[in-house]
Amino acid sequence: MNFIALLRIALRALAVNKLRSALTMLGIIIGVGAVIVMIAVGSGAQARVAEQIRALGSNLLLVMPGSTTAGGVRMGFGSGSTLTEDDVVAINRELPEALAAPALRGTAQVIWGNSNWSTQVFGTTPEYLEVRQWPLASGRGFEAGEMAGAAKVCLIGATVAKQLFGAADPLDQSIRIKRIPFTVIGVLDVKGQSMMGTDQDDLILVPIKTARSRVLGTASAARNRTVGTIWVKAADGLDTKVVEENVRGLLRQRHRVQAGADDDFSLRNLQEVMAAQEASSRVLALLLAAVASVSLLVGGIGIMNIMLVSVTERTREIGLRMAVGAKPRNILMQFLVEAMTLSTMGGLIGLSLGVLGAKVIASSFGWNTLVRPDVVVAAIAFSGFVGIGFGLYPAYKASRLDPIDALRYE
Repeated sequence: MNFIALLRIALRALAVNKLRSALTMLGIIIGVGAVIVMIAVGSGAQARVAEQIRALGSNLLLVMPGSTTAGGVRMGFGSGSTLTEDDVVAINRELPEALAAPALRGTAQVIWGNSNWSTQVFGTTPEYLEVRQWPLASGRGFEAGEMAGAAKVCLIGATVAKQLFGAADPLDQSIRIKRIPFTVIGVLDVKGQSMMGTDQDDLILVPIKTARSRVLGTASAARNRTVGTIWVKAADGLDTKVVEENVRGLLRQRHRVQAGADDDFSLRNLQEVMAAQEASSRVLALLLAAVASVSLLVGGIGIMNIMLVSVTERTREIGLRMAVGAKPRNILMQFLVEAMTLSTMGGLIGLSLGVLGAKVIASSFGWNTLVRPDVVVAAIAFSGFVGIGFGLYPAYKASRLDPIDALRYE
């Protein structure tokens, strides 16, 4: 008998008791649907992490000032003033494998016409956009004359542009930052949320000299040219660990840190942090898939149970088929095809419900879901293998029946 004939017989046998067949498929339907939904949620989380990595930028190091001690209380990293613009100049001059940009950050109220918005203001240099891999959506960047002369110009993020200007064109408009007029010369491209969930587009960039003297700085900060953070980008193709050690060695030398003493700054390799988070999301996706796969095994056990019952109910039929010339392998294949048909049909229904469930989760809860084609194919194939694996024993038992005993079975 060919496969088409076996499939026709299997469908006819399953149609005899439709309710039992539907209940048997239910375990596979739930299993495949759960696998699709769980992997979609896990893959969506991985895609979100990858999106955040691209948004933050690759091969990045973040240098923060050291800590201060007041009355015996250590205030933690970032509370000191150990980093200066001269450190940035030294990194760019002495380490060709790295590009550095300073950042001096504060919060300010921004006003345009009748609109106002509280946002982050960063004083920085033109290298900042290259280090952060942040293109401009429109306009231009800072020029050398504007940096040297503390010009009152700024670049605004997409969120600030939307909140202040709406649909209007922000270029060449005058906004007030802490009551000081600034001209908008560029709009940053959309960056999205950071790994901590903050809006990276809610900011304004101004020349660092302007920020220090007019917006954010103090008299002592202006004299010492201190900065809040230093962003460092490793050259493409280089190991960030090597660049990290070179930057650390240079800063320790410049700050005259003695051998064996702690750094007076904090240096973080963001690539390692993001790799760890990506690995965590991958483990979470695998864990969700493994938990959901248990439902498939339960469905397979249900198929085995029903097929054993079917063999018992159809013992006389099996004996009759053997009496008219059916070989044991024909009986084996007949029951295997029935089990595989049950599991495959359940898998297809479960696939439809799983894709629908992923869409409902995405729209209702705002979670990122991603239904991957390879997972769809794997889920259907696995459901077919479940039918074969759990249907093999009942099929083998049916093929080993003695025709005479089977015909006499009541």
